[in-house]
Amino acid sequence: MDPRRLPARPRPLEPEVLPPGAPDPWVEKLAWLMDRSIPIGGRWAIGLDAIIGLVPGLGDLVGALVSAAIVLSAVRARLPRSAIARMVANVAIDAAVGAVPLLGDVFDAAWQANVKNVRIYREALARERSRTLDSLFVAGVVLAIVAVFAIPVIVLILVLKRL
Repeated sequence: MDPRRLPARPRPLEPEVLPPGAPDPWVEKLAWLMDRSIPIGGRWAIGLDAIIGLVPGLGDLVGALVSAAIVLSAVRARLPRSAIARMVANVAIDAAVGAVPLLGDVFDAAWQANVKNVRIYREALARERSRTLDSLFVAGVVLAIVAVFAIPVIVLILVLKRL
């Protein structure tokens, strides 16, 4: 049989070469779409997250689920736990404050958790992130949450003791 007529050998799949410190390209595109895809004026931009958040109840849940995809990609990339915890805290803050009608939507547009998380992702891949600062941020968020729930309980107990 003539070797020129044989089908070419399939080449093994070659992995896409990404520069060091760069997350998957879809992560960057998703963050841009969710947080900065709609320019407002010359200097400001919002994304679909702020618009989706206008739908009561469901909007912030959908936004948090999309943001979770970026965090899941970071987990698959085996980023340090402190960076993952910081990313989760950003998404939690975005979802919790974003649930407040109108003011939460303005906060949502300004906070841009997805862009922050991609920055954390990139810095963690390049080993430029401080694990201590990430851990302190997460500890501060946890303390704030505990205070939000503990203060009303303490006030209620003090009021009941006075009666």
